[in-house]
Amino acid sequence: MSLKYFFEPSSIAVVGASPLTNKVGGVIAHTLITNMQKGVLKAKVFPINPKYDTVFGVKCYRTLSDVKESIDLIVVAIPAPLISQIMREAGEIGVKACIIISSGFKEVGNVQLQDEVEKIAKEYRIRVIGPNCLGIFDPFTGVDTLFLPEFKQLSTGKEVLATPRPLPGSIVLISQSGALGAAALDYMAGINMGLRCFVSLGNRIDVDESELLEYFMNDRMTKVILLYIESVAEGRRFLEAAKKTSMRKPIVALKVGRSKAGARGAASHTGSLAGLDQIYQAAFEECGVIRANTLEELFDMGRAFTYQPPALGTGIAVLTNAGGPGILAADACEASGLELVELSETTKKAFEEGIRKGIFPPIMTYSNPVDLSAQVTSDAFQEALKILLDDPKINGIIVITLHHTPFVMDDVVGKIAAPAYEKRKPVIAVDIGATEMAQEIRARFEKFRVPAFNSPERAARAMYALAYYGKFLKEHGLVETV
Repeated sequence: MSLKYFFEPSSIAVVGASPLTNKVGGVIAHTLITNMQKGVLKAKVFPINPKYDTVFGVKCYRTLSDVKESIDLIVVAIPAPLISQIMREAGEIGVKACIIISSGFKEVGNVQLQDEVEKIAKEYRIRVIGPNCLGIFDPFTGVDTLFLPEFKQLSTGKEVLATPRPLPGSIVLISQSGALGAAALDYMAGINMGLRCFVSLGNRIDVDESELLEYFMNDRMTKVILLYIESVAEGRRFLEAAKKTSMRKPIVALKVGRSKAGARGAASHTGSLAGLDQIYQAAFEECGVIRANTLEELFDMGRAFTYQPPALGTGIAVLTNAGGPGILAADACEASGLELVELSETTKKAFEEGIRKGIFPPIMTYSNPVDLSAQVTSDAFQEALKILLDDPKINGIIVITLHHTPFVMDDVVGKIAAPAYEKRKPVIAVDIGATEMAQEIRARFEKFRVPAFNSPERAARAMYALAYYGKFLKEHGLVETV
């Protein structure tokens, strides 16, 4: 059965709904009912709990069977021992999909109960996400089963944003860890990264990462898929799904459990074995999955794919107005397997001509990194970028625009972004600093769809991801389809 009933249901029942927002079922019911009343969620919401007549102004039903309308999706937030009975009742009335939020299954050694719930779901052909998960947040359809309240009240009485929801966008985030997924959503919201959809998998008794890859591969709003995984449910199936998906959309994975201690933690977290890290590395390379080493890298690479095309080679140029950061970028590029190529003779002559005409400062150097010096203007930055973009040996460019120099103002953002639009080569920006202007420059670059970072090392790793994926596409003859 299609997964669409998880993301586009016409009706949702919340089993364990409560009028108390300090209860899991209360948070979920409140969010879904609010989204329904705002018109964001098109589905009807049916609270289920024999203790209450109404929940947040909506009629509450004693059982699923008391709802005399068809139910596409149920969200279950009740004690684990009661779930088998609920699953049978759901099967009898034709429920199509189920998200089990509740914990207390294989992750705590209760294998028998998990197997029983899985058997019932298969018997009635109910698709299941979970158990032991956060479920789904889809900002486009309003399906939001996160039981983490969006706002919290501090001891001082002040209400603060605690678990923000990111704006709609094109990045899919699939996570085996609910807590890490929630933290990731907080991070995305904080840096204005747009989200297509978030799915927390939990123990994966049915729906797993492989099936979700195939689902979002065919989703026209998805540009890039980010994975946080501790283990893979079915290795062969994952390889097939990941390779097929990578042919059309980039996948960036943060695979944890590299160390012995990390592997033990992964096993106790969701009840799955993490597996040998070398095997995962080889599998990722085979199917074109880009591997991130840290959570920060996962999102840096995701931002790069959201805004820029793949680099169709490893030849990189660094354009800077400061020598030190340029060297840092060069070191980071080479450490990631990228090459700072020697500029073509045509490119060198173009820079020489620019110096003669007074476009570029006479003290600039163009050995790659191309150091325009602290005397450079925003217009000169633009002309230099145009020259580098025309060099056939260069596949991508990292532009370091330190705002501290006298002649670089905020107009440098538009000057850099304009020629970047015209070529199918990725451009990534860097402005080092944490003060107001540094943040403003980086934010403006992002508005112009140029990913911007606060360090050359982060920019180099993002460029590596674009080059890695470009290489995969070239090897499979798919360059023209990007």
